[in-house]
Amino acid sequence: MTDTVTYQRVGHIGYLTLNNPTRHNSLGQGELEAIQGYVGEVEKDSQVRVLVVTGAGDKTFCAGAALNELGEGKISGDCFQTTTDQLAALSIPTIASLNGNVFGGGVELALSCDFRIGIEGIRMRVPAAAIGLCYPLSGINRFVERLGVNLAKRILVASEQFDAEAMLDIGFLDHLVMPAQRQEATDDMARHIAGLAPLAVRSMKQILQQAASGGIDQVAASKLSSICLASEDLQEGFAAQREKRKPLFKGA
Repeated sequence: MTDTVTYQRVGHIGYLTLNNPTRHNSLGQGELEAIQGYVGEVEKDSQVRVLVVTGAGDKTFCAGAALNELGEGKISGDCFQTTTDQLAALSIPTIASLNGNVFGGGVELALSCDFRIGIEGIRMRVPAAAIGLCYPLSGINRFVERLGVNLAKRILVASEQFDAEAMLDIGFLDHLVMPAQRQEATDDMARHIAGLAPLAVRSMKQILQQAASGGIDQVAASKLSSICLASEDLQEGFAAQREKRKPLFKGA
């Protein structure tokens, strides 16, 4: 895989880093394939309970698809959408830790994660309309699902630019911190989620995703709930409450 995307696991936390700051962590074919490979690896690794997606450098989280490759036909919107769809469908929680500005498809990449932590001073813009691109269908749907149709219009149709405070106000960011606090805030959130009951976390994420996309599969949701009710994790949770200690969940 390319060294412009890296991955490592620390305990129950996976860290996927866009590692091409000289090109504003833009994503060409190689980077998209690397992300797909790593996300597939994470999905198969039962030890990973939360994935952090971040960028290298202090200027840009991700500038989206590499425009030179996009213009030359080396990558397609379909390839980019496959990547964001795969990330969004990951069964474990995901955190986008925005180390800098976020542009174009990088905005959707961040939206494909469950939570977003940003830093003071960053900006966000999707310039598709400014360069003559119609944003891909599944991407438009993701903006509407996550932010609502009116905000999607401001971001996509009007190509509006948002500063960090506005990103927090519209609900794009869950947390806004100073740059020096970002890593600590990210790690604290990741460790907290990793310490929760994995079966319950994955089950609720799946049900919430169904709700966001238009309807909950009652049979599947009931099955997920029953698995949690019969789990060793639930018994461990009750025991930890009684004994006034931190639970040690196994995901079983």
